[in-house]
Amino acid sequence: MKYEVVIGLEIHLELQTRSKLFCGCSTTFGREPNTNCCPVCLGLPGSLPVFNRRAIELAVTAALVLNSNVQGKSRFDRKNYFYPDLPKAYQISQFDQPLARGGFLEIELDQLNRKVSLERVHLEEEAGKLIHAGDSIMDSDYSLVDYNRAGIPLLEIVTAPDINSGKEARIFLENLRLLMLYSGVSDCKMEEGSLRCDANISLRPVGSKVLGTKAEVKNMNSFKAVELALSYETKRQEAILSAGGKIIQETCHWNEEKRETVPIRGKEGSSDYRYFPEPDLLPLILEDSFIENLAEALPETPLKRRSRLIEQYRLEDKEAELFIENMKLGSFFEKAAQLYNNHSSLAKWIQGDLLFQLRENEVKIEKFKPELIVELLELLDRGEINRPVAKELLTEMIKTGSTPADLVREKGLGRISGRDKLMPLVEKVIVENPDAVDNIRSGKEKAMGFLVGKVMGLTGGRADPAELNKLFREQINK
Repeated sequence: MKYEVVIGLEIHLELQTRSKLFCGCSTTFGREPNTNCCPVCLGLPGSLPVFNRRAIELAVTAALVLNSNVQGKSRFDRKNYFYPDLPKAYQISQFDQPLARGGFLEIELDQLNRKVSLERVHLEEEAGKLIHAGDSIMDSDYSLVDYNRAGIPLLEIVTAPDINSGKEARIFLENLRLLMLYSGVSDCKMEEGSLRCDANISLRPVGSKVLGTKAEVKNMNSFKAVELALSYETKRQEAILSAGGKIIQETCHWNEEKRETVPIRGKEGSSDYRYFPEPDLLPLILEDSFIENLAEALPETPLKRRSRLIEQYRLEDKEAELFIENMKLGSFFEKAAQLYNNHSSLAKWIQGDLLFQLRENEVKIEKFKPELIVELLELLDRGEINRPVAKELLTEMIKTGSTPADLVREKGLGRISGRDKLMPLVEKVIVENPDAVDNIRSGKEKAMGFLVGKVMGLTGGRADPAELNKLFREQINK
């Protein structure tokens, strides 16, 4: 029997706010453990939560760019469970009245566009963080708890069971990350835990409309890990079903080292959490004007920007794609493109030599001015320098911040031209390479490149090749 894969994702995004969801504690990453805490986020008796307006704005913005229906009225609930990283023994979340319902995200898979449907978008507070004594929870004798993260505003995005492979899940997450970055909702740093993903995966016979028993997969710390884990779990479940066995509803841990999923506990249902309305918070009422103002301020989405870059600057698909994936590099290009008309050449220099040198010298793009790359290319266009010199100058510009014109003067790197300067070199090369001269006279034109190359070597690549070619012919044809 053939089976089809059904996957639903639960994505958690830490919102880019300076303070937590219900208190004024800092959200700064990397502080000393248990220093960004107060009675509210630690759940001490007598403390009361207060809404963070900025978190609500960012959550609504995310819902809008995801084409979700923002609810005028939503409610917060207590999700009850006991775990060491949850100081109150409950999490303030949203259950039956979420911030937004429905929505979709467009992705491109195997050169075909499709929409992945969403079920809901809701707000909740972060839990703390367990620091394991070993490499993972599986091999640790004990764990420590850091509550700095507890109470950070968290956005949960739940897809419909609308994804059909590990590859498709990875592509969806890559597109979601870009959209959230462009919207300013989250910094999406998986290495800092500000973007995390769990997946529910099941198999069913091809053509069936009934969902199979699902397993939840956790601990996927990269987009590649998501693809690998879900691909492995697909094969595991398929092998069990093909052998006549049954899938158990359980939560699995992705073991990155062994590249396999490992069952760790039974999967909870919503009844296990005993949801009830949060008594310390009133329902969240959003006026139409509040939602409309945020909708009017939405930024350009990655898909729209990609289309515009291709149309406005006549870029190739791959060039536009890189500028979309690297948002800061794309902004640098657009600023430089306002000053320089050869957009194709500009794009190639930025994505090639400039990006390489920035990485080699560990310099951020923000430290390099767009005007400098434009000035360099203008020197090249006027013939005052050649490409090898331009590359050399670019390295120095990144290291020192100097302008290309200043470096040309300081290092004497300008193009060497003029009969008086070049003729002595031409005559020297002719005398030293009589065989090449004879070859040219007998019609073997490739030898001319050899002679020109000799002079270019003597001048460090700074001589004018066209002028050299002319002078060589003049001397050889005497």
